[in-house]
Amino acid sequence: MSAGKPAILFVCLGNICRSPLAEAAFRLEAEQAGLDVEVDSAGTGGWHAGEPPDRRAQAVARRNGVDISGYRARQVEPADFARFSHIVALDGDNLAVLRRLRPKEGAALSLLLDHVPGRRGGAVADPYYGADAGFETTWADVTLGARHLVRALTA
Repeated sequence: MSAGKPAILFVCLGNICRSPLAEAAFRLEAEQAGLDVEVDSAGTGGWHAGEPPDRRAQAVARRNGVDISGYRARQVEPADFARFSHIVALDGDNLAVLRRLRPKEGAALSLLLDHVPGRRGGAVADPYYGADAGFETTWADVTLGARHLVRALTA
């Protein structure tokens, strides 16, 4: 990470639904704001390592002008806490795991929706086991969170 340049890691459970969508939404918002940033996503679990995002996540991203088909799931690793300035969890359970993994010195931890007024402590719902429409809700939430996080980083 270069000095002064924010580096954001979005984290959910398997890194195939919420966190790749958050990464994509944040990339869009950062680009529109002219923010030079490093961004990635990962999961606290490694079950899907190496796999592309869920086809429904790819579809909702594509409908919103983003191709995430090249993304590949990976698990959070110790080096991430030094590489990234901010590690942003999509729900409280994953935030708790990150707090246990984080060394004494490391990236700032938060929930994505902590950055949205009135949504502090809120979780981005996991659409994996639900209907396709859940991915639209997830996209709306991660886009809103990304927009507010970009505003905070550029303020």
